[in-house]
Amino acid sequence: MRIDLDSYREILDTLTRNKSRSFLTGFGVFWGVFMLIALIGGGQGLKEMLQSNFEGFAQNTVMIWAQQTTKPYKGFRKGRWWSMEYQDLDRLRQRVPELDKVAPILFAPWGMTNTAYYGEQKTSPRIQGVTPEYADVVAPKMYYGRFINQVDMQEQRKVCVIGKRIYKELFKEGGDPCGKSIRVDSTYYEVIGVDYNTSGIRFNGSNDEKITLPLTLVQQTYNRGNEVDLIAATGREGVVMSRITPRIRETIARAHYVDPTDEQGAMVFNTEVLFQMLDNLFKGVNFLIWLVGLGTLLAGAIGVSNIMMVTVRERTTEIGIRRAIGATPRMILSQIISESIVLTLVAGMSGILFAVMILQMLELGNTEDGILTAHFQVSFWTAIMAALVVSLMGVMAGLAPAARAMSIKPVDAMRDE
Repeated sequence: MRIDLDSYREILDTLTRNKSRSFLTGFGVFWGVFMLIALIGGGQGLKEMLQSNFEGFAQNTVMIWAQQTTKPYKGFRKGRWWSMEYQDLDRLRQRVPELDKVAPILFAPWGMTNTAYYGEQKTSPRIQGVTPEYADVVAPKMYYGRFINQVDMQEQRKVCVIGKRIYKELFKEGGDPCGKSIRVDSTYYEVIGVDYNTSGIRFNGSNDEKITLPLTLVQQTYNRGNEVDLIAATGREGVVMSRITPRIRETIARAHYVDPTDEQGAMVFNTEVLFQMLDNLFKGVNFLIWLVGLGTLLAGAIGVSNIMMVTVRERTTEIGIRRAIGATPRMILSQIISESIVLTLVAGMSGILFAVMILQMLELGNTEDGILTAHFQVSFWTAIMAALVVSLMGVMAGLAPAARAMSIKPVDAMRDE
């Protein structure tokens, strides 16, 4: 037990005598661990920030809309404008049974400027009409109240759901606006909900600047008749949307005398492709993060090994005397590797703590209305794994110096003296 206590006392004495050398050596490990943890946390936060652009959208969603044709078809010249109709929903349900939810979307007439009022406050919103199924395709993030339901459609209630920006500009005093009435142009609507969904996927403007009405109300108020501007649909579980996209386009296009191969004339936007691109992107980013972090950490461990080599050479006489008075090679091995582990672990834990502090500051700077918009912090088990990697690096860094120390013979050590 006496020899073990002396060994650990020797570790502390060695680190104390070589403060500047220990600092420089530990800094390499510190920087490597800091880089690894900071990159992991930063990558996680960046991924969440990008994913927020698709917030609410189901991963198996397609959006369909009509554009100017680019190909002639059945006597019609290219460049023709056309529009979808309400019957297209039934066509999709019948001919593409792989679809689960099919929701129409209708906007106020193009080029029309709307103004919303509440008391003396006013703003310029985008008007859209939807059915209750829309919430199953693009999930709303209700901050107050509820979304449009089937009763609102059947009774043609003059109700609305307002976006985040509309709420902040009309109700500057804050609070729950549900039950209050706002005027859009010359028509009054009762507010039944506030939708905080701020998805970056935009159709006719951002979600936070929209006022959502029952679709039947938009049809009557703006005299849109049987037209549909946009159709949003989701696939059933297990359905790969990219495989049925051509059939979706063909179903809509043929009904309106549009070439089924005209991808520009009958647009079908598949969110599944975007989510796959995002996943593949961050698989590569995560691989790069671990490659850079572990590479930097390995460089620090090599520095520790080199410094420990120099330390062993400087302590040749001391190690030789210890061997002469009865220290076994195992004791010498334990001492050198322990010194290496302590040095790397102290530097590594310091790097982890510093990286966690930096990531916490990033999180504090990414809040909106008291709500965290992205998590930059690493998990507890990630930090534990990093500490274990550092310890392993410490063992590896101490092997060569320990082998050098065990090879020292007492006679050679005294001759060196």
